[in-house]
Amino acid sequence: MTGRGNMVAAADTGPLLSAGVITADLTRLGAEMEVLRGQAHWAHVDVMDGTFCPQLTVGPSFIKAVASTGVPVDAHLLVDDPLRFLPDVVRAGAGIVTVHAESGRHPHRALQELTRLSAEIRPVIRGYAINPGTPVQAIEPVLDLVDLVLVLAVNPGWSGQAPAANTARRVAAAREISRAADHPVVVGVDGGVTLANAAEVARWGADIIVSGSAIFDGNDAASNLAAMLAALRASPPTETKSSIARIPGGSA
Repeated sequence: MTGRGNMVAAADTGPLLSAGVITADLTRLGAEMEVLRGQAHWAHVDVMDGTFCPQLTVGPSFIKAVASTGVPVDAHLLVDDPLRFLPDVVRAGAGIVTVHAESGRHPHRALQELTRLSAEIRPVIRGYAINPGTPVQAIEPVLDLVDLVLVLAVNPGWSGQAPAANTARRVAAAREISRAADHPVVVGVDGGVTLANAAEVARWGADIIVSGSAIFDGNDAASNLAAMLAALRASPPTETKSSIARIPGGSA
């Protein structure tokens, strides 16, 4: 991940938090992002097009609005044909851009284009996500174009799911594939992370954990965020954790 941000170790503090913001009060975007400033490392934005998964959410304009608050943006593209979104998402200011193995016919081409945009417009961390039903081995053909592997613990777009029982094994498998290829990557977990299970999820050995509705649940987001961070920091260090690419000027 040379040139994609300063490297910091996660092992002493537990996994880093990318806080999902789609469930925040979007009529108070600035205030909601202020809750995250200096606490969460990224604001996680789920861009959904209503075809890849059921919801229709936001696009590059929203990413730009979040980025303008000064909180680094982690853009997760849950869309068919991500190639059509990539230039606008990078220009909008996302620091992490993740495409799905299952989206479109040419995920390798999407990652090639993201690599080009990262060199020509602004550096980004290139993410590659796999749904629970996708074999972890799907990351191997594109590994040289990837900085982050995002292991989804739930099927995207359906609320209320608990993390799939095999997610911990999938995290370990992603790590092993990257080690065998001599291409270290950051590994993240996304989906079903609550205040009740955050400490358990953190022990799975991921570098980044995504959680949204557990923080922005309509109650006290600041208290929820503090409880989430405490749970993640209580995770004991694991030998498998890699270094994290931090976005310059990022939080925490």
